[in-house]
Amino acid sequence: MSSDGNKKQFWKRNAAKVPGSIQHVYGAQHPPFDPLLHANLIKAGNKPPPATPGKPKKATTFQEFESITSDAWDVGDDDDELLAMAAQNLNIEVVMETANKVSFELEKEILEEGDVTSPEVSFASQSSPYTDGRLVKSHSEAPIGSPKDAAGERAALHRQRSLPHRPPVIPLVARMADQNTSGTPAMTEREASRLDKFKQLLAGPNTDLEELRKLSWSGIPRQVRPITWKLLSGYLPANAERRESVLQRKRQEYFGFIQQYYDSRNDEHHQDTYRQIHIDIPRMSPESLVLQPKVTEIFERILFIWAIRHPASGYVQGINDLVTPFFVVYVFEYIEEEVENFDVSSLQEEALRNIEADSFWCMSKLLDGIQDNYTFAQPGIQRKVKALEELVSRIDESVHRHMQHYEVEYLQFAFRWMNNLLMRELPLRCTIRLWDTYQAEPEGFSHFHLYVCAAFLVRWRKEILEERDFQGLMILLQNLPTMHWGNEEVSVLLAEAYRLKFAFADAPNHYKR
Repeated sequence: MSSDGNKKQFWKRNAAKVPGSIQHVYGAQHPPFDPLLHANLIKAGNKPPPATPGKPKKATTFQEFESITSDAWDVGDDDDELLAMAAQNLNIEVVMETANKVSFELEKEILEEGDVTSPEVSFASQSSPYTDGRLVKSHSEAPIGSPKDAAGERAALHRQRSLPHRPPVIPLVARMADQNTSGTPAMTEREASRLDKFKQLLAGPNTDLEELRKLSWSGIPRQVRPITWKLLSGYLPANAERRESVLQRKRQEYFGFIQQYYDSRNDEHHQDTYRQIHIDIPRMSPESLVLQPKVTEIFERILFIWAIRHPASGYVQGINDLVTPFFVVYVFEYIEEEVENFDVSSLQEEALRNIEADSFWCMSKLLDGIQDNYTFAQPGIQRKVKALEELVSRIDESVHRHMQHYEVEYLQFAFRWMNNLLMRELPLRCTIRLWDTYQAEPEGFSHFHLYVCAAFLVRWRKEILEERDFQGLMILLQNLPTMHWGNEEVSVLLAEAYRLKFAFADAPNHYKR
């Protein structure tokens, strides 16, 4: 491990690059790592360490590693009802019950679809070092008994708490919705039943927001996701009669900001902000969407207006990614085809204006809860990365010590996880499913995300422990193989994250910031 003095020297040496304004983001990497462009690095990363029991010689420093990897991140008045809704908390017992039901629902669905994968192999049994309500530091410290007793306990645990684990391969039948963000295959009976429940709940004169959160925790059907996200984010009121007037007022207010501020983007004190936004947008994904001129214009306006109205943070690289899920979901209101390949400019101008304004306000609602992630020096992210390190050291000591042994700092990979809310680690379809739960969970983006990151890291414990040098670990952690992930993998991850949250309900306060 580097000494404390070295840590201080690193931040001192990089004081000019501390994020918080329009600066390079520490540890960011996009587009994804290209093995063809980094053959030498992979070759070096695959070399086994010397066969000595002592501490291996460090292959390279993080600064050296960073210098030879590709990094594209270079150079109105609120309604009382909305405030009350934002303060509402989701009943913990209900959420826990919902999380535990994921196992039963997934297993039932697998059986209905004729999947032959054994449901006894669980994500929890592979990656979670706590069982039967008790927490142990690592797998090596689990209770030891006779093989017969151990087998009986494992079987009972699998029956009670395990979640079905499936290989990260997306079936071509009945799971097309996982392959893009807008596929519309024939629904299963269970999916149709869930959609009916949402429609009935949303059809009333006053939507029960607590009930809507309960229903949304396990995922929101595509057909009702736009209005559900607007309600859960606090953008729309629960009263159905007031929604249209609120939408008209907020959309007019946003375009009033455009008229008032957007021309200043070329002023001397704003041109650097606008230039950085203009540079960052083409590096986002999916490229087929964000590279459309009309989409680029919309994103530039949204990000610039937000930066002007939030001078405490201004524009910080990473905020740009947070527009995409809202934009894609709100396009769903107007199209049926795959959004990635859809020509957005073919939509009517009124629809485009509505999508733009709604995306701005909902992104703003999200950022209101995590703005300390983007103020000077990004203290919110630094606290969360430290909390992640402490959490992982308690739930899987083997993984934690392995990274310590090879001098991998959590900040070197988890900064991006916090800064971009895992958006660069997961396909967009998975991010949208993840945000269904984040918006249903109390403090989903600001608090629950920590436990998702912990569950996500431990999910790769086998791959992590197989890497035997600094470079190999960094390449793995910045390019985790999630390309084929879909809703099932995300549901398992969320259930595991909730169990972590429940296990640490009485943890120190810094886990809850």
